[in-house]
Amino acid sequence: MPDIKPVPTPALLFFGFLLLVAVGCKPGDPLGNNGAEGGSDYVADPLEHVNPFIGTAPLTDPDFIGYTPPEGWRVWAGLTFPGSSLPNAMVQLSPITEYGSGAGYEYEDTEIIGFTHTNKGHWNLCNIPLLPVSNGATYPFKSTFGKDGESAAPAFYGVTLDDYGVKVRLTSTLRAGFHEYTYANPDDRRVLFDLGRANNRVRDWQITETDGDRVEGVQDIGGDQIYFSARFSDPIRGITREAAGERDGYALVDLGPGNERVTVTVGLSFVSAENARANLAAEIGDRDFDTVRREGEAVWSELLSRVQVAGGTAKEQELFYSSLYRTFLWPALRSDGNGEFTDESGTVRRESFGYYTNPSLWDTYRNKLVLLAMLRPEVTGDVIQSMIVKGEESGFMPTFFHGDHAAPFVANAHAQGIDNFDLQRAYELLINNAYKEGGTRPHILEYIERGYISEPVVENPQVETVTKAGVSKTLEYAHDDYALATLAKALGDGAREKELRQRAGNYRNVFDPTSRFMRGRLEDGSWVTPFNPQFPYYEYMYREANGWQVSFYAPHDMEGLVELYGGDDIFEQKLDSLFTVPWNPQHIARNISSFIGQYCHGNQPDHEAPFAYYFVDKPEKSQAILDTIMRYYYGVGEAGLALSGMDDAGEMSAWYVFAAAGMYPLSPADNAYLLSLPIFDRVKWSLPGGKDFVLWRDSNSRQLESVELNGKPLENYFLPHRQLVGGGELRMTTW
Repeated sequence: MPDIKPVPTPALLFFGFLLLVAVGCKPGDPLGNNGAEGGSDYVADPLEHVNPFIGTAPLTDPDFIGYTPPEGWRVWAGLTFPGSSLPNAMVQLSPITEYGSGAGYEYEDTEIIGFTHTNKGHWNLCNIPLLPVSNGATYPFKSTFGKDGESAAPAFYGVTLDDYGVKVRLTSTLRAGFHEYTYANPDDRRVLFDLGRANNRVRDWQITETDGDRVEGVQDIGGDQIYFSARFSDPIRGITREAAGERDGYALVDLGPGNERVTVTVGLSFVSAENARANLAAEIGDRDFDTVRREGEAVWSELLSRVQVAGGTAKEQELFYSSLYRTFLWPALRSDGNGEFTDESGTVRRESFGYYTNPSLWDTYRNKLVLLAMLRPEVTGDVIQSMIVKGEESGFMPTFFHGDHAAPFVANAHAQGIDNFDLQRAYELLINNAYKEGGTRPHILEYIERGYISEPVVENPQVETVTKAGVSKTLEYAHDDYALATLAKALGDGAREKELRQRAGNYRNVFDPTSRFMRGRLEDGSWVTPFNPQFPYYEYMYREANGWQVSFYAPHDMEGLVELYGGDDIFEQKLDSLFTVPWNPQHIARNISSFIGQYCHGNQPDHEAPFAYYFVDKPEKSQAILDTIMRYYYGVGEAGLALSGMDDAGEMSAWYVFAAAGMYPLSPADNAYLLSLPIFDRVKWSLPGGKDFVLWRDSNSRQLESVELNGKPLENYFLPHRQLVGGGELRMTTW
């Protein structure tokens, strides 16, 4: 809702929403529409509802952000890219407006400086930049463009470069990009290979003409070498290589005068230029642009149609399918069509499985990787097997950023029945993580000995203070221990299971019963003092959070957490305060933004908290918060394209998909979904296995009265995954 100034007074909004829910009303337009059985049809073509620009626009309203950003800050909102990609592909072909930015593209920018072939949204990649230039263009190469000349859809991006008079269309396959350039001035047709630039520092690059219509080379960014083979529709007249100031230079491919329309097809490989050429020949060959685009659209249509929705507003359908689309862009393929890839040691090897990048585990274990397993189980197994290959180098299962969340990822995949990976070897590596120092879990021996990770004494800690983030690590390790215990049980390792289940209760050791917060402890066991639970830290006590935002995190043992607080009433009152105690606008952290009280939807650490009311039998309060977030925290800002925080490789998007569909994987290792009211009349899941499962909502009311599964009352609010894949229907009756 681009016109709404979201959440100017969080406490009033929250309690006002609860009051309206209690009397059966809703503020503004209703969430969803219709509500009667059969009152609406399923979306016919999900591709029509995907908007790849969602997540590219900035957050600018201080009332929404929670503070006034310092001059020059762009709050980390979305950081997504609008370019062409297939699901989990090697090639993600997207425009660049600014290197060093999250995904290279910022919606408010007015100049394009290239089109790169890799992306993610984490300030890295953006490799092999090309840019068509004309009209006597000179360094620095860039062109203005207008929003009216720009468009994007799954497997497609298009724009007109106004300064150069070139209309650009892009599409892609798994390992190749397809550029189509239409020059208004066909007497000056050049293509820039800006190989000295990427979001990572470029150490070296090479480009060589071959065959008269092809160039091949490599971009070396240190940890990776990205090889390319680019074929032109017209013969190459020559290549000019230049140094560019402090940059490492660029190359200009001159095609001379000729046809208005030029195509450039680019194969990628992380092994060799020869493999890049083979990938290009196999995936594009001599096919034309529109054929490749249609084939890409068909891939996306089949995948997105595995979740069909009926009802809801046009905006909700757009947000749902755009979010579903966004969840399948990472992790990314890194093996070639012949099965070859370069492993962690730099050795080229050939395997029968697809080799992928590591998932962004700290962000995505909680929801997006569950969704990946549900809808792309074969890819999920390959991702885990790829992690095992990487783990063989170090003896530890790799992780991402913080915590050890490969454990819930593997546990959930196994519980879903995914078996195309070596479960025993994955378990052995995860056990190393959980017991051995020097690997994935920093301070693991202290954690084992004390049951928590201590903080050093720090005088006057600041947002940027870096120590152990001991509270966050303790909480997350406890959750990972629980997940690993489920694997130990499945593999018959009773002794480990018992020990890990005991360790899963370690979250209790950082709970201060006096303040009722998860709080840092010193080596002697005393609490960190002074203590301000509202102050955010990047890596002191908490990882990108404050005391409020982590104090409701024990997704594997919410009943135990409620008991720890002192029972239902005390827990509920504390949870109410999370959503009503105002954020202090003097507390500024770049990636902690967009608040409801102290709750931050702009970052992951408290994304489970809105569901916590279920555990004091107040699901209507959770529903009110969920509805507020879905209504006001997605598709926001002046253009209606901003997210309330960084998408983090699809986690923010996956949260919306699950919440909008009325089911959330609160504890992934348990392989069950906590039920809430969907915003649609019906949601149909067509999971691999061939059976459909339909969730029905009987009206627009947002108060859940009862749930029936295949005609029988459901005993609690959890839907086991086995019921989902078994097919059937779940009907939700509202007050």
